[in-house]
Amino acid sequence: MWDIWRALTGWAARLVAGLHQTWRRSLQVRVVSITLVASSLLVGGFAYLIADKITNILLENAETDVLLRLRSGSDYAAKQLGLFSQPQDAQVQDTIDNTVSYLGDPQQTSGVVVALTADHTDSIRPRSSPDVDFQPLVSPELRAAVADGNIAHQIRTGRLNGNEPTKYLVYGSPVPTRFGQVELYYLVPLARQDSTAADARATVVATGVALVLLLGLLAALVTRLVVTPVRVAARTAQRLSAGLLDQRMTVNGEDDLALLAASFNQMATNLQRQILRLEEMSRLQRRFTSDVSHELRTPLTTVRMAADLIFAERDEFDPAVARSAELLQAELDRFEELLTDLLEISRFDAGFAMLDSEPTDLVPVVHRVVDRLAGLAERVGVAIELDVPSTPVIAEVDPRRVERVLRNLVGNAVEHGESKPVLITLGADETAVAITVRDRGVGLKPGEEKLVFNRFWRADPSRARQTGGTGLGLSISLEDARLHGGWLEAWGAPGQGAQFRLTLPARSGDRLTTSPLRLVPADAPLPFGGPRDGGLLAIGPGSAGALAIGPGPGGDAERAGVRS
Repeated sequence: MWDIWRALTGWAARLVAGLHQTWRRSLQVRVVSITLVASSLLVGGFAYLIADKITNILLENAETDVLLRLRSGSDYAAKQLGLFSQPQDAQVQDTIDNTVSYLGDPQQTSGVVVALTADHTDSIRPRSSPDVDFQPLVSPELRAAVADGNIAHQIRTGRLNGNEPTKYLVYGSPVPTRFGQVELYYLVPLARQDSTAADARATVVATGVALVLLLGLLAALVTRLVVTPVRVAARTAQRLSAGLLDQRMTVNGEDDLALLAASFNQMATNLQRQILRLEEMSRLQRRFTSDVSHELRTPLTTVRMAADLIFAERDEFDPAVARSAELLQAELDRFEELLTDLLEISRFDAGFAMLDSEPTDLVPVVHRVVDRLAGLAERVGVAIELDVPSTPVIAEVDPRRVERVLRNLVGNAVEHGESKPVLITLGADETAVAITVRDRGVGLKPGEEKLVFNRFWRADPSRARQTGGTGLGLSISLEDARLHGGWLEAWGAPGQGAQFRLTLPARSGDRLTTSPLRLVPADAPLPFGGPRDGGLLAIGPGSAGALAIGPGPGGDAERAGVRS
């Protein structure tokens, strides 16, 4: 029994959820439903008023007819009985019988019952036509009102001589005579009026139902005329957003919907023209960047050879010329690095970047990056701390690209470390590996975590640079992470430093869902003064520009937004 109840409850819940979803998603369903409900209330109210009015009219007509017959019958009975002065006269009963027969229905086809009675004397027997017992249909209240000399009426339901229960309109009137007052009653069956009223109500209800259904159908058709073009526009817009720029709406007629379709098509045409123009400009820009980078390689090689020769002989020059040789060598290094980064960016833009994945132990990769940047860290007074497992951390990655990402992240952390330690942490789980680089320098202002991966963007362009970067390092790192199917995210707070997190799938081609390491460091200030184990703990850009928000260290709740 309990299982049946749970099954019925689950079915009802699914039904309600489906109806609610249909109500929310379909404008046509909402319009038709509201039209049906409103029209049902309106038509139902009018139908009730009309049916009630018809019933009252039929009853009023029956009352008017009976009242006229009653007055006429009362006058006739008064004339017939006015000849007698004593109720004991032998002809009184016969006169009553004849009067009832005259006033009643001899053929007994109408069902009208006429009755004369005088209860104040035992010498007169009540008489009705046809000869039936009418007493059950005449209430004591009606008898009392008629006995007081009033014309009164009531509606009663009862049986006459065992017939089916019938509703009767009972009218009573006093008949004055010389020997006292006699009471005249007309009992008129209302079966015909009830049948007519029922037919009228059925007709009104049927007409109302048909009208409501017609209004619902009309609302559905009218709504469909409006909703269909909107749905077509939505589907066309979705195709346009998917890159099918040649999609257009069909223009039919000259009404507002046709104007909407024509305007939509014009907008799509303009967007297509602008997108194609921007694509062409982007293609030309990528080609220009690639061509310039390649073309500059030859003169750069020649200049490099001459500069190397001058730099090697700088000890024989005077101090000013020797210093110039050193500056020339440094700027040529930066120039060559810029050309290399531009070529790499152009390969990403052209879609020619290829991933050479292989099972790689990331622990030696991290140590190799630290060793290569140890001289820079010592020169600027920044200590590099490591938190890596003692066992190998194997992942299917391109070691060259991962090393380049780490070199960019650690180099930026050392550069912005403000002579404070930089912590590099390596973590892994069954599905992913992650590396975080934490510095405690100037940090990032609100909103800058969305900009750090933009090309040529710098947090403080006026600040003296130590590493001579090109402004493309983080952009290239982001593309490398995307090429792996991973995430590269940033967190920062003014005066609290910054932390970057690289998350890569352990197996090439897998889709990431969580990261083994948290984006926000454990010592980060809490937003809004909330508890550390709950509330908002991380805000930073994802690899697709989304924000990462979450409460737990490396938990599922830390992931938010769309990753590419």
